[in-house]
Amino acid sequence: MGRAYDPARAMRERLKQLEARERARTQARAVAEGVAETVELAEARGSAFDKAQARRGERETPYRRQAGLDWLERKGRITAAQKAAGEAYGACWRRAGSGPSIGSSLEVQPSGGLAAGPSLAQLLRQAAGRQRAEAELEALRARLLGQSDLVSVCDLVCGQELTPREAGGGEREAARIEAVLKVALDLLRLDPSRRPPG
Repeated sequence: MGRAYDPARAMRERLKQLEARERARTQARAVAEGVAETVELAEARGSAFDKAQARRGERETPYRRQAGLDWLERKGRITAAQKAAGEAYGACWRRAGSGPSIGSSLEVQPSGGLAAGPSLAQLLRQAAGRQRAEAELEALRARLLGQSDLVSVCDLVCGQELTPREAGGGEREAARIEAVLKVALDLLRLDPSRRPPG
C-alpha cells in the first residue's frame, strides 16, 4: 500500500527542483560571463576568435581562437597561396622546435618498474625528423634572404600562429608586421630553382 499524498512534501520537492534549476542557470550565466570577459580581454590584446551561432534550443557553441594566417585570409589581406606558404613555414617551424621528450631512467613507476617511455629507435627517428625539419627551416629562412625582420615575423605569425596585433602589441606595429609578412610570404612562394633575371 502506497503512502498517502502529502501536499507539503510535494511542495518541498518541487521547490528543491526549482532551486536546483535556478542554481544551475546562475552558474551557467556566471561561466558564460567569465568566458566572454576572457575573450574580450584577449581580443583587446589582438587575439581573434571565431564562434558559430547556436541554433535555437541548442547548447552554446564554443569560441575558437583563430590563427594569424586564418584571420588574415578571412579578412582578405593575404591570398590562399600566401597562406599555404605561411602554413608550410609554420609546420616546419613547429617540427623543428619540438624536441623528443627523454624521461629519466631513474623514474620509477608505482608498479615498481621503470617508466615506459619511447624506445631508443623512436627517439632516434624523432631526432632525425627534427634535424630534417631544422635543415628545411634553414632553407626557408635562406629564401627570406636571412633578413631578421622577415624571419621573426614568420616565426611569430606562421610559427606561433599569432595575429599581427598580438605579435606587435598595437595597431601601428601590427600594420608594419602585416606588410613585412606579405613580402616574406611572397618570397617563400617563389620557386628557389628559378633565378631572378639580371
